[in-house]
Amino acid sequence: MKTSLLPADTYIVKNNTILNNETRIILTKLYQPIIGSMAISLYLTFWDNLDTSQIISGEITHHNLMCLTRLKLEDILEAREKLEGIGLVKTYLKKGDINNYIYELYSPLDPKEFLENPILSITLLSNIGENEFKKIINFFKTPKINLKDYEDVSCSFAKTFDVSGSLPIENTENLRKVRQLDILVDDKIDLNNVLALIPNEILNKRSVTKDTKSLIYKLAFIYNLKENDLSELIRNSINEKHIIDKILLRENCHSYYTFENKGETPTLVYKNQPDYLRKRVSDTSKKSKIIHTFETMTPYDFLTGKNKGVRPSKKDLQVLETLLVDYDLTPGVVNVLIDYVLKINDNKLTKNFMLTIASQWKRANIKTVEDAMELCKKENKTKTKISKRVVKKEEIPQWYGKNIEKEEASFEDLAKLEAELKNL
Repeated sequence: MKTSLLPADTYIVKNNTILNNETRIILTKLYQPIIGSMAISLYLTFWDNLDTSQIISGEITHHNLMCLTRLKLEDILEAREKLEGIGLVKTYLKKGDINNYIYELYSPLDPKEFLENPILSITLLSNIGENEFKKIINFFKTPKINLKDYEDVSCSFAKTFDVSGSLPIENTENLRKVRQLDILVDDKIDLNNVLALIPNEILNKRSVTKDTKSLIYKLAFIYNLKENDLSELIRNSINEKHIIDKILLRENCHSYYTFENKGETPTLVYKNQPDYLRKRVSDTSKKSKIIHTFETMTPYDFLTGKNKGVRPSKKDLQVLETLLVDYDLTPGVVNVLIDYVLKINDNKLTKNFMLTIASQWKRANIKTVEDAMELCKKENKTKTKISKRVVKKEEIPQWYGKNIEKEEASFEDLAKLEAELKNL
């Protein structure tokens, strides 16, 4: 639920877990490449707000938080939402003349759980690349020691201690312990519809636990599965006890995706521009709105929008994957390239033409949307042979405009952008 945040609104931080130095290492190495340094900084600030017992803070205003972090309210809200979405913070609100918030802190997943999570591990891999991903795995690995010639001589508890007396009757429910939240995934499927496609004699619906449902939602998200395909994959993952085998389900989803995509694993086709490569939007000009659109939409959704809602063909998806994987272009830059090529190439995504431009952009080390747009402008000015053949004046993208940085986006411009994002 979206609520406007005001400087006078107060908050209390409650530590719902146990935080230590290992927490900081996991946050910076595993979580920061996904949610960005601003969100990590906010988490650490909340942590620092706690009292000396590390349990709860006093009442603090968001104005004070702005002073501590040197962030605007909209940046704080964006960072907090990332912490909520990835399972590090839970937010409670009590409305009034001055709104009161409670921010509950939760521990990050341990490295094994994080790297076994299908969404988090693939997103991390996409953001940092294969070489850095391997370095992180090696960092968290424990060394193996050959114990073949050793004997376990550890002493047991019973041999060390004498125990007497009765068991104390105390309520230990609220004692401190490491607590973690699951990541929040938008439900792009209706699980009831998915399960309704499987007969009761094949699947025991009561056996579908909360953990199983969570896994299904994650797999549907990361592999971009439709309800009918997902239902068939679940059906093929049911064991002789009429229960979903979660390990088999993961394997089947992965196999299905790699088969459909000729051996490729999920890529950034379904991811948007990494946070650290985004421009901080500080105005309402047309250029800022266009940059925001390029940065916040995935190449898949952007191309779907250009196709008037029609899903990109396998051929187009393969081109996108080539741009993202082989040419290492970021998702926002790929969106600029899609828009540019469609405008100057008569609405055709010609593979060789796109790859020629991609090669140039890769050599120029283009990583941000703004850099890609500037390069397009320079290319237009140089009047290359290709542009002379295919570029028409009326087909130039609107972000070529000289005064676009100063020109305020009109109500119609904003409405058009809002409608396009909402439809996707």
